[in-house]
Amino acid sequence: MRWCLLAWWMAGAAHAGIRIADDRQQTVELPRPAGRIVSLQPSLTETLCALGACDRLVGVDRHSNWPESVRQLPQVGSLADAHVERIIALRPDLVLVRPRNRVVERLEGLGIKVLALDAKTHADMRRNMEAVAQAIGKPGAGEALWHRTDVRLNEARAWVPAAWQGRRVYFELHGGSAAASEASFIGETLARLGLRNVVPGSLGAFPKLGPEYAVRAEPDLLITNEGRGTPPITARPGWGTMEAVQRGRFCRIAESHFDVMVRPGPRLDEAAREILDCLASMDRRSTPP
Repeated sequence: MRWCLLAWWMAGAAHAGIRIADDRQQTVELPRPAGRIVSLQPSLTETLCALGACDRLVGVDRHSNWPESVRQLPQVGSLADAHVERIIALRPDLVLVRPRNRVVERLEGLGIKVLALDAKTHADMRRNMEAVAQAIGKPGAGEALWHRTDVRLNEARAWVPAAWQGRRVYFELHGGSAAASEASFIGETLARLGLRNVVPGSLGAFPKLGPEYAVRAEPDLLITNEGRGTPPITARPGWGTMEAVQRGRFCRIAESHFDVMVRPGPRLDEAAREILDCLASMDRRSTPP
């Protein structure tokens, strides 16, 4: 009798399928766990792989580059110019994408399931991890992944030099066109490490700010990326007058390392370690704050 009840319950569960609420306030229904997935967002690619489902990826955007194995997968363009025809040819049963991507309506119009997820905060990241886990038939695995990430982030704080606790940081993005505020996942990571952000959350998660903002804010530390075409710190208008610049209290993170810092994915603890390395380099080459 018990086996009959179990078989009846499993049949009912399979018939019910999977229902996931995404960031468009829509419910995505899958008849079964997704087995052929295209990801158009690097952080979601990384999340899927961290959940042990890299083998379900059949295509990625051109910016997805971790883990190394995803570099061998077919590329279907980028967030802004995804190639719908290439995606269709891969026969996915699910496409992972950010909301407000122009390909969403086209894909759904062709009958392809789309799960649209975005993350600006740690809470968003946690929710996305579980949403992806549910999509692959592993409910609860996303929560477990977040817990492991959260524990490692807590451990990282113990390594922040005492002299830097409470110091004020300006975290620049995209070669100076924007900054990470207190309200962003980057800002939350800085706060978890005991650092203060000079950009308030009231400006939005990633506000567009001119170089004069940092000059007025006078942070104790500047963090920027070292990408192609990114102007030197001293070339920014007014930055040469800042005490942090004059005392060498800035870090230019190589593009290959900066990726992990600006992606809201499962390598959050690695992003924290990059910040720790930055602080350690300050102790070696700059005047203490």
